[in-house]
Amino acid sequence: MKIICIGHNYHAHNREMDSKTPSAPVYFLKPDTALLIRNRPFFLPDFSNRIEYEVELLVKICKVGKNIQKKFAATYYHEIGLGIDFTARDLQHKCRTEGEPWEIAKGFDSSAVVSEFIEKEEIPDLNSVHFKLHLNDKLVQTGISSEMIFSIDDIIVHISKFMTLKTGDIIFTGTPSGVGKVAINDHLEGWLEDQKLLDFFVK
Repeated sequence: MKIICIGHNYHAHNREMDSKTPSAPVYFLKPDTALLIRNRPFFLPDFSNRIEYEVELLVKICKVGKNIQKKFAATYYHEIGLGIDFTARDLQHKCRTEGEPWEIAKGFDSSAVVSEFIEKEEIPDLNSVHFKLHLNDKLVQTGISSEMIFSIDDIIVHISKFMTLKTGDIIFTGTPSGVGKVAINDHLEGWLEDQKLLDFFVK
């Protein structure tokens, strides 16, 4: 399975990160060793002084597809979830400054937090999915899928031009504004609509 992450997909987040708005979906990959499931604790690594949270809407691919047409894109996923793309921001800044790839800042162990998935039929409107993240009982991020620059279907179409999507692949669709640093003993809770799907601690 692949973990595919979309970057720069919310205008407000692009502004807070001083990033340009892309003309097509920008994506990168995380290895399967980045997966952190079942609300297990996240252990701060010792190679970064600034690990930041990025809450995101997730899509799980349900069948194999290549060069998918947009009219069929919605048939390639039945479930959605919530995730956190942990980022070593200090390392990412260094990579950007030196023109190097981002993998060291994005693909480390346990950097892809993934919730349980729910059937998309449980969501009233997939074009207007609300999600949010609390850090120590304080609301830090809110998102709505209608504000994504590239929709879920657009993302599936674009990625499938370049690589085959396979059953079980997970797509992180991008983060809204409000990202920030985590510290030991922080408590993170995430909601998709009115369902709490994330509830874990930083150790």
